[in-house]
Amino acid sequence: MHHHFIIHKPYGYLSQFTSGEKLAHKKKYLGDLYTVPEGTMAIGRLDEPSEGLLLLTTDGSESERIRSNKVEKEYYAQVDGLITFEALELLKSGVVIGVNGQDYKTKSAKVKSIVCPEKLPHRAKRIRDDRHGPTSWVSITLTEGKFRQVRKMCSAVGFPVLRLIRVRVGQMHLSQINDSGILKVDSFLI
Repeated sequence: MHHHFIIHKPYGYLSQFTSGEKLAHKKKYLGDLYTVPEGTMAIGRLDEPSEGLLLLTTDGSESERIRSNKVEKEYYAQVDGLITFEALELLKSGVVIGVNGQDYKTKSAKVKSIVCPEKLPHRAKRIRDDRHGPTSWVSITLTEGKFRQVRKMCSAVGFPVLRLIRVRVGQMHLSQINDSGILKVDSFLI
């Protein structure tokens, strides 16, 4: 019998449970926060400064299904500056980013400007204050997942990401998670 979990990955944690690396003691891992069965793996990853929804499973085929290009992943990104209509249109149609040392044009995406989300997960490290200029928020929904893709896309149109939160994978939403930060489910609704 396989196990499936929906968790909130906080800022500053790696999307893995342990590491055998020499300097592993200097990093924070999901295993410091959550206890899960042996063999549990993250479906996709969020980099250390990113936060939000992360799905975990002990079923490799389920992981492959969810990581496919058929499943939408939605992110809220707080960007430096007031994002323009032109930048949003470029993000929608696809932009060229670097992937493994090669130029790669991203697939079209659903992109829209949003107001600052009201119910954001708590973040211990503050982003910055208004003295450094305005910021704005965008919702970006992708069906692909290249390394640091949302960050690279926003930088490519001149609006670097200050905060990145994955809020949805398929029909699974960050708001489903309770205060403990983890929810065990029978299956993933995709």
